[in-house]
Amino acid sequence: MNTPLTHAPLGQEVVYPTAYDPTLLFPIDRAPNRQTLGALPDWAGADIWNAYEISWLNTRGKPIVATARFVFPHDSPRLVESKSFKLYLNSFNDERFADEKEVCARMRTDLSAACGGAVEVELAPVGGQAAQSYQPLEGINIDGIDVDIEVYTPSPELLQCVPGGPAVEETLVSDLLKSNCPVTGQPDWASVQIRYTGPQIDRSALLKYIVSLRRHDEFHEQCVEKMYCDIWRICRPQSLLVYARYTRRGGLDINPWRASHAAEVSQARTVRQ
Repeated sequence: MNTPLTHAPLGQEVVYPTAYDPTLLFPIDRAPNRQTLGALPDWAGADIWNAYEISWLNTRGKPIVATARFVFPHDSPRLVESKSFKLYLNSFNDERFADEKEVCARMRTDLSAACGGAVEVELAPVGGQAAQSYQPLEGINIDGIDVDIEVYTPSPELLQCVPGGPAVEETLVSDLLKSNCPVTGQPDWASVQIRYTGPQIDRSALLKYIVSLRRHDEFHEQCVEKMYCDIWRICRPQSLLVYARYTRRGGLDINPWRASHAAEVSQARTVRQ
C-alpha cells in the first residue's frame, strides 16, 4: 500500500551522504493525524530536538564537533521524519564552512523550508560546554501507584477526575510512557509531564491511560498531541501542559510539548537521555 511514508528513509537501507544535501530532509504533513483528533484546541507549544552528533570541516579541512538544539514551531504545517533529519545532519560531516554562524544559518534555512515554519537553531561546540547533570522532570511521580493494568492500546475512556474532588493546580510525572514508531515498529520510550489546573485528575486513571499507549504506533509529536487532546476533552482543565522527553535514538532526542498557554519547559536531560 502506498502511504505518505512509503518513500521515507526510515526503515530502509540508505547510503550515508558524503556531501551537504538539504534534499535529504523528508517532511510529513501534520494535518492527516490532527484530523483524527477532532476540533483542535487553541494551543501553544514546540517540538524540541537535541542533536549530539554534529560535525563539519573548517576552511582548512579540520573537523569541528558540536551539539545542537532545534526548536520546531508547533503550528508549522509539517514535521520532519527523524532518520531523514539524521542523514541531513550527517551531510555536513565532510563539508567546509567558514564558521559556526554559516552552519547555523544553513540549517535554519533548510529546516524552516522543510517544515514550513521558522525553526530556531543553536549550536554549541563541544569543547566549550560545561558538564550537564541529569534531572528528572519536575512534579509528583505517579509510577509508584499500586494498580492493575490490562489495557495497552489507546483508551482515553480510562481518564477520569476524582468524584467531588477539589479544583487543584498540580504537576504529575510518569516515566512509563512508551509508544512505537509507525514505520519500523521499534519502541519509543519517554518521560511525560502533565501540568494542569482544574478538576482533580484521578492519578490511577491517568497512569492507566499513559500505559495504554504502550502498543500505539505514532510519531512522538503526534502522541503528545493525542494525550493533550484526550485530557483536555475528558478532564476539562482550565489550563494544561503536556510535555514528553523521549529517549535518544540515532544521536537525536525529541521533546514535544503542547499547552493551553505560552509556557516554559525544562531543557534538562533526563537520565535516559
